[in-house]
Amino acid sequence: MPRRAPTPGRLGRKLPAAALAFVLLAAAPAVTSASAVAATPHTAADYCGGQCDDILPPGENGNATLADILGNKIFGTSPAHTNDQLGPYANLAAAYPGLTDSQLGSFFNDASFGVQPSQVASSISPRPDVTIVRDKATGVPHVTGTTRYGTEYGAGYAAAQDRLWVMDLFRHVGRGELSGFAGGAAANRQLEQSFWQVAPYTEPELQQQIDSIASQGSRGQQALGDAQAYVDGINQYITSAYNSRTFPGEYDLTGQINAITNAGTIQPFKLTDLVALASVIGALFGSGGGGELQSAQVKQAADAQYGTAQGDAVWKSLREADDPEALATVHDGQSFPYALPPANPQGVAMPDPGSVVPEQLIYNATGSATSNSTKATGVLPGNLLTAKHGMSNALVVSGAHTDDGHPVAVFGPQTGYFAPQLLMLEELQGPGISARGAAFAGLSFYVELGRGADYAWSATSAGQDITDTYAVPLCTTDGSAVTLASESYLYHGQCLPFDKLTQSDSWAPTTADSTPAGSYNLVMYRSDYGLVTARGTVGGKPVAFTSLRSSYQHEADSIIGFQMFNDPGAVHNAASFQQAAQNINYTFNWFYADANDTAYYNSGSNPVRAPGVDPGLPVTASPAYEWQGFDPATNTAQYTPASQHPQSVDQDYYVSWNNKPAPGYASPAFGDGSVYRANLLDSRVKALIANGGKVSRSSLTQAMESAALTDLRGEDVLPDLLQVINSAPITDPQLANLVQELKNWQADGTKRTETSAGSQTYRDADAIRVMDAWWPLLAQAEFQPGLGSGLFNALTGALQINESPSGGQTGPVSGGVSANESIPHKGSSFQYGWWSYVDKDLRSVLGQSVAGPLAQPFCGGGSLSACRSVVISSLQQAAAETPAQVYPGDSSCSAGDQWCADTIIQRPLGGVTDAKTTWQNRPTYQQVVQFPSHR
Repeated sequence: MPRRAPTPGRLGRKLPAAALAFVLLAAAPAVTSASAVAATPHTAADYCGGQCDDILPPGENGNATLADILGNKIFGTSPAHTNDQLGPYANLAAAYPGLTDSQLGSFFNDASFGVQPSQVASSISPRPDVTIVRDKATGVPHVTGTTRYGTEYGAGYAAAQDRLWVMDLFRHVGRGELSGFAGGAAANRQLEQSFWQVAPYTEPELQQQIDSIASQGSRGQQALGDAQAYVDGINQYITSAYNSRTFPGEYDLTGQINAITNAGTIQPFKLTDLVALASVIGALFGSGGGGELQSAQVKQAADAQYGTAQGDAVWKSLREADDPEALATVHDGQSFPYALPPANPQGVAMPDPGSVVPEQLIYNATGSATSNSTKATGVLPGNLLTAKHGMSNALVVSGAHTDDGHPVAVFGPQTGYFAPQLLMLEELQGPGISARGAAFAGLSFYVELGRGADYAWSATSAGQDITDTYAVPLCTTDGSAVTLASESYLYHGQCLPFDKLTQSDSWAPTTADSTPAGSYNLVMYRSDYGLVTARGTVGGKPVAFTSLRSSYQHEADSIIGFQMFNDPGAVHNAASFQQAAQNINYTFNWFYADANDTAYYNSGSNPVRAPGVDPGLPVTASPAYEWQGFDPATNTAQYTPASQHPQSVDQDYYVSWNNKPAPGYASPAFGDGSVYRANLLDSRVKALIANGGKVSRSSLTQAMESAALTDLRGEDVLPDLLQVINSAPITDPQLANLVQELKNWQADGTKRTETSAGSQTYRDADAIRVMDAWWPLLAQAEFQPGLGSGLFNALTGALQINESPSGGQTGPVSGGVSANESIPHKGSSFQYGWWSYVDKDLRSVLGQSVAGPLAQPFCGGGSLSACRSVVISSLQQAAAETPAQVYPGDSSCSAGDQWCADTIIQRPLGGVTDAKTTWQNRPTYQQVVQFPSHR
């Protein structure tokens, strides 16, 4: 594909002229203090037989010196292995239709253990008991230790070599102090604010989470030893890189180090930094629930629109907590009831209409802190946490349906696209450790997603409800009147002061971020019922609405489960894998494959709620409605036992794209109904195994990629729309032509693919433009008249209308949950939207059978002819929009450039940028595995 001009980076736009020549000469890479040794690659027991592959764009190397950054800006050059996985990853989009097993190596890395002697690029020993070998193909570190400490020390050293800047960014994000480190850009501030709102801790509280791991027996003590060795390795690299001036150039550009004199420091890492990092990952990918206030507002609006009885029926049907048409990962007849709405809810605390106000977070703002916009763009998206995310998919097929009788898996996490990537590749071999795969930078003392000697595993975000909203009565200790501003609350009859957690941030302009100096304090109030997120009244009485998350104060508890995944003595079959996954408190769907079996397990600390409590609505804060066994001092409670978590072994196949784990397992968010993007995977895998079909690694990869290029709306909802339109003769020639264009696109599989590789023009481009413009117009025309403006707006605050590849065409939005908010070019699409609502409503109007229908028809008030008019009118309105209106352009794309609007951009976290690539809705890190043998 032809390369376009690189996207301007966030760092390195302005460089001191006097430093330019000096840096190009003086900052050239120097040999670190780690001793170079003769290459002696270690090959551990490997049962994959060359049938394990993986990929993680853009590349393994995330360390660019200042000289490298200058070279990238001036000459377009990039350090070795910075982007060498980007091309193979992108090229699969055009090449997948004819893919064979023998061609997988053109689009994926060989994920075998070890490095062949002829393929060794470098080999160093930062300590005598560990060797880090890097391969020529991708530069991935293969860490081999003769001692446990040495192995983990090498893992830390290699992580710092590849991701030191990223690790440093995220330890500051996790502490709510990004602006003082990377600059006061509005996005940096927005990001630190959002993380301080969900995971604020004092330094002693971070340490307390470290100490609690030590009490978890021998594995806990080993985990702490591993983490300390890892930190020691990081710090050794920091010292070596600083002395040799081979550290990431972003430290120069952000003013941490003087580019001329080398004066300055890179702060050493400590164990509490790992907890801060873990809190970021857990908040992004491993939690669920917490939308109870939005749900309550939808219920109130529905009751206001229709009256209580019909309003509640409408609310429940839109909520789709356990929709019978929703695709479930477990489909072998099991059900796993959890967090279902009770028939007669108890302890519901509905806020008085209009009374809810968000909790104030920012205090004492000075200078540029008083402005919400800045010229500098920031190092990360400001709404990285607050916007909804699409996270990961998995396709796993039992050996009963494969070409050689051994299971096949194609799976990986969908963690966004960054340069360098948030994840990094590694191989770890040492006493009690044998694994290769991906791990989040700064937490890579264990492989988090990858393969062992004879098994592979991966995860998708499950997001089940482990977060509840409590309405906590406010009080005063001096007898004064209680107001919304009161700083005390009632707990078990006592009036207690809130804990006040304050983070002070200040910043000054740097080469990388020109934002003028500013400062503020971030303040969160915490109660025994969780963190205060809003205030309002219930029955006229002031309350604080709090968020209680079961994994809060337990950000590092999952370390035991990840340790077990890496231990060949702990994981050796499906049952032992499921047992290891039970030690992870993040809300993930875990998938496993070896030569004989496949398995699935849903992890997370699922609190046992009081009888009658509705997890989807705010709850009265009183002992009767607390989690069972709740202890606020340790934020612990009684959790559902492992047997009640969705799980399965050797089901015919598993698919997951963040959909419903199992029947009866309630969806915490709106919109998990008849149409969900996992349907794209399910239909393709079903077709592969139908009539005795046998699945290969390449055919399952084709199924994944076909889904990755398909417009969900086109595949699953367009047939309904065309049926409505064709319910009467089409007499308008222009409409007939428009409908024919859509049918042609439908015949082509409703794909968003280039006319030829690198053409940068979509096949069926006009039909795609029409669908993009049509969807928000259709949803509004179909639903707003029946819902009324109040309920329609409340519903958009609970579930956005659209999530298109370009991030545009959002339609009306309210609240702060739009996944499209300022996140274009993110790849992940079609997870959150009104697809199920439109599908169920149109099928009802067409007179078709609908399980779990909406409480009433909306399109045309239930009249097919009136609905047809609504559909056609909105279609014609969409067709009249120009490409420039549909795709208005941004800093990376010209207005009207459809292909560019959809493209994936590896968002630069530092000074090096990469080329755009064609759209794919696909995991960021991905494995293709089939083990032919087992221990």
